Amino acid sequence: MTIQRMDNVGIVVDDLDAAVAFFTALGMELEGRMPIEGSWAGKVVGLDDMRSEIAMMRIPDAPGRLELVTYHSPTAIVPEPRVTPANTRGLHRVMFAVDDLEDTLARLRPHGAELVGEVTRFEDSFLLCYLRGPSGIIVALAEQLN
Repeated sequence: MTIQRMDNVGIVVDDLDAAVAFFTALGMELEGRMPIEGSWAGKVVGLDDMRSEIAMMRIPDAPGRLELVTYHSPTAIVPEPRVTPANTRGLHRVMFAVDDLEDTLARLRPHGAELVGEVTRFEDSFLLCYLRGPSGIIVALAEQLN
């Protein structure tokens, strides 16, 4: 038995509109948006009376999608501390390869993006950075230099 593909990464956010705007500014496209509720959905995720809304974001002309979700019921749990450091167990970050890292940062800053550390050069190969996006999501950016 083999894995056929990775369909998406799911990320819970507080404000779905803000998250869609952030990832659109990054260069993703909204594939679709819809409510998810009912007993079948609650059984899948193990939550009673589950009501949520998802937005599926895709990378144009490339594989890779993010499923952004906001929970209406039950209310999403906020981790402590709210902004967790990079070495927190669990989902660590989502990384995107970009053509121009500085231009990408400039587009994302109006949507609340803040650098976690600083833009760093790895040898003569990459410019790299971590930034915080909506709901504290850590997004990594990599620009290949050669």
